[in-house]
Order: sequence, then C-alpha cells, then structure tokens
Amino acid sequence: MAGNREKPEEIVSKLRQAEVLQGQGMTVAEAVRQIGVTQQRFYRWRKLYGGMQRSQLARLKELEKENQRLRRAVSDLTLDKLIVTEAAKGNF
Repeated sequence: MAGNREKPEEIVSKLRQAEVLQGQGMTVAEAVRQIGVTQQRFYRWRKLYGGMQRSQLARLKELEKENQRLRRAVSDLTLDKLIVTEAAKGNF
C-alpha cells in the first residue's frame, strides 16, 4: 500500500503550524501529533524544508527540474562519446 505523499507546499505549511503550536507551549511530540505526522518525518522535513518560504520552494523546484534536464544531457553526451570511441577503434 502506497503512502500519502505530501507536496512541498503542504510540508512547509505543516512545519509552520508545528512551530506555532510549539510557540504556544506544546511539546514537540504534542505538536507533531496535532499536525498528524510522526516525529521522525517531522525532523526529516525540518532538515529539508526548515525555514523555507514559498518563493524559495518554487525556486528549489525550478533548480531540481533544471538539474534533471542537465543530467539527462550529460548522460546522452557520454553515450555519444562512447559510441564514437568504439567506432574509432575499428578504423585503426
């Protein structure tokens, strides 16, 4: 059974909600229970998205998309280079 994946925007809003609850005097465990996630997931999210705003989140998405495109281009060029070197070995 697949888990429910939250979108980064939802994660940031839940992190903010947990911060507000902690500011009101709740412990981390109570705040995490209130937003409906485990403590492990909360700390992982905080490590990845902590202190991030929506504009920064949009920029992160753009950079990840660009990074994926560039990786694909590099892999294609590497494959082309390998083909050319194999073809060149046959000529000599």
